[in-house]
Amino acid sequence: MDWLTDYSLLKEVSIKLIIAATLSLIIGVERELKKKPVGLKTSLVIATFSCLLTIISMESVLRATPVEGINVTMDPLRLAAQIVSGIGFLGAGVILHRTNDSITGLTTAAMIWGAAGIGIAVGAGFYLPATIAVLLVLIGVEVIAPLFFHWGPSHLRRKDILLTVQISDVQCIEDLIHYLKEKNFTVEDLHIKDEWQQDAFVHIITMQLSSELAADPFVMYRAIRELSFINAAEIRLS
Repeated sequence: MDWLTDYSLLKEVSIKLIIAATLSLIIGVERELKKKPVGLKTSLVIATFSCLLTIISMESVLRATPVEGINVTMDPLRLAAQIVSGIGFLGAGVILHRTNDSITGLTTAAMIWGAAGIGIAVGAGFYLPATIAVLLVLIGVEVIAPLFFHWGPSHLRRKDILLTVQISDVQCIEDLIHYLKEKNFTVEDLHIKDEWQQDAFVHIITMQLSSELAADPFVMYRAIRELSFINAAEIRLS
């Protein structure tokens, strides 16, 4: 029962948990500002409990009572290693596959894994490396990546747009594609479906478009609706 009065360990554990929680809040704020699924609370919980499990794993090895005649070898970070693999279960839950074949949530899933890494690093006593890692990730995500997308190759600057329109005359589909190309849109994917409505067939066209120009969804919607052969339109920016 000596561990109940071991205030030196209590102080060290408390400091580690506070540091892990504080560093995880930095990642949580970044995710919250971008309206992502993993925010302050999730990052805090992951990093803090990962830190606690790492401390338990290491202290269990140090406090194990030796038994005469039995040679037991223990890995102090074995439990921490299971955290790294097990945290992938949470990461998989935020990866989403949209209807336009685009995948979102990969960065958020990586942030979950990173929050666990922060907890493990702090729990093992690597305070400075954990802090540097958080700063590097924030600089990369918030500074370098936006600059690269702004000044990098033109392909990276293209914006994705999902356009769904309803047309009565099948001959007008080519007119729509020609109009979009004139407006500097590239048709990445095209899906056409016939639907029976009010005693007549209508053609529903879904197109994945891309453009280097920052398209205003309201301006684009009004321009599409003004076309005489468009019955209805829906626009979604990726």
